Amino acid sequence: MPEPASPLRIAILGAGKIGSAFAFQLARTGGHDVTVIARPGSLRLAQLERDQAIVDTRGERAGVRVADRLDEQASYDFLIVTLLAHQTVPLLPALQRSAARCIQFMFNTFEPERLQAAIGPERCAFGMPFVQATLDGEGRLKVVIGAGGQKCLMGRQSSVDTFNAAGLPATLEQDMPLWLRCHTPFCVAFESVSVAGERRGGGASWGEALVLARGVHASFALIKARGYAVYPQAKARIDRSPAWVMAAMLWGMSRIRSFRQLLASGEAECRALVDVMLSAAPPGSLADVVSAVAAMKPA
Repeated sequence: MPEPASPLRIAILGAGKIGSAFAFQLARTGGHDVTVIARPGSLRLAQLERDQAIVDTRGERAGVRVADRLDEQASYDFLIVTLLAHQTVPLLPALQRSAARCIQFMFNTFEPERLQAAIGPERCAFGMPFVQATLDGEGRLKVVIGAGGQKCLMGRQSSVDTFNAAGLPATLEQDMPLWLRCHTPFCVAFESVSVAGERRGGGASWGEALVLARGVHASFALIKARGYAVYPQAKARIDRSPAWVMAAMLWGMSRIRSFRQLLASGEAECRALVDVMLSAAPPGSLADVVSAVAAMKPA
């Protein structure tokens, strides 16, 4: 595993499960100077201030700095944003003013250009986290890294190198903005079917899964109407397949308890992403396409 040339000054905006997992690895294994920024007045901020560290369920500690707001004057080498897209929008002015050299957005977004325009393409980077993490009632972290060979996707090689050196498996995705745009319909479908499955107490109905599958196809139609290709090939194959193929996948996954419990917590993100897709629909979009996308919101 390659070692970083020198410790980096890193800030992580968002102290939830993913942000805490990143902070733990980057501080403890990567040896970086990490500042974790939590919401003012939150229970998570109180836990971090108490411990002055990310503490895992085994009692192992990774010392971090703790803050309740972004220091816009600090010239961080790397500012990692692990909030959700709709939570980040109100913070864009502060991020724009930030002296951070690179701002890495680690969440699903249908409109990456909005972030690039606010931050500047030269220091704006995108990624998608693939780690499994939970926080218990005391704020102790339990994390599974690299399950099933999963790796975080990153749009810059420097980010890949930093993550890999800190024990966070990562790989380069050449077109991260398009990858995220085309993953948004999947993110919505997975979260929505999980909400439906939790409400039923054992999995979504076939009808619910089919509505979501049709919504995925309609979302891809919106993407293509805006002049983009469906990317990568795995998603392009889904786009060319009958809706029942995607429906069967969703129906089956909603019956995996751990899957639906994890993703059902993303109901707010699901609703926000649907709204963004609808607002981005080109003028004159077919009514049935727009309706199918709107129907992906949890009932």
